[in-house]
Amino acid sequence: MFKNQRAQSNIPNYIILSLLALFALVPIAILFLNSLKTTVEIGRNPIGLPEEIRWENYSEAWKEGGYAITIRNSVLMMSLTIVGSLTIAGFAAYALARLKLRGASLIAFYFLVGTSVPPQLFMVPLFVMWRQIGLINTHLGLIIIYCGLYSPFATYLLRSYMVSLPEEFIEAARIDGANNLQVFRRIILPLSWPGFLTAGLVIGLNVWNEFLFAVTFLPDPSLKPVATSLFEFQGRFSRDWGLTSAGSVIMVIPIIVLFLLLQRRFIEGLTQGGLKG
Repeated sequence: MFKNQRAQSNIPNYIILSLLALFALVPIAILFLNSLKTTVEIGRNPIGLPEEIRWENYSEAWKEGGYAITIRNSVLMMSLTIVGSLTIAGFAAYALARLKLRGASLIAFYFLVGTSVPPQLFMVPLFVMWRQIGLINTHLGLIIIYCGLYSPFATYLLRSYMVSLPEEFIEAARIDGANNLQVFRRIILPLSWPGFLTAGLVIGLNVWNEFLFAVTFLPDPSLKPVATSLFEFQGRFSRDWGLTSAGSVIMVIPIIVLFLLLQRRFIEGLTQGGLKG
């Protein structure tokens, strides 16, 4: 009896979750179907099945969009940004969570507010500064910007995660003579790795999808990331939507695969960091 009542009470939840799943999956399905059509067919039938499957759209999009180069550039920038941001955020979060700094909660709140500020507000002064110091058209210049953009979020998330860690482990390490660096390396890092994984995944997604800073600070085509490849399918007065759809699928497949592989750890780290902060 109780099982039937519980199942009936969960029906609205299943309905809402099913609607949300359809809302998320239907656009991806339409994008995949359009990647197998010509531009003319997309204009005539944008949401139906393709009349003739064109797998060659993917090979043409890969070649014309220069994905061999742009994916390599994106992987490089994403990897270095994750390492740099997590290094900065890890030490900052440890200081805010465990070193009993005066005003630590206020600083953490400032980081949270900072994540809501549109980065376009300081794009112009950043461009002028980067041009003066020679960081325009370099991966290093963009990686530094990305670290500045995404480190505050990572710091806030990791700080919320570290606050929840048992104090007994840390006190035991200090009694054994461990200094702050040893406590961080031997105690905090092993216990906080789900939070680091979550922050790294979020940062990686943002870097992979970032377009505005990339197209502004990297004018050299050989340095551009994958998000700018979709520009290559646009002509002066038209766009090849078949190749654009195929290129979009190429761009999102690595992210979907990565998220599916790390989904459980990602949700675990995000919920624990958010609920225990």
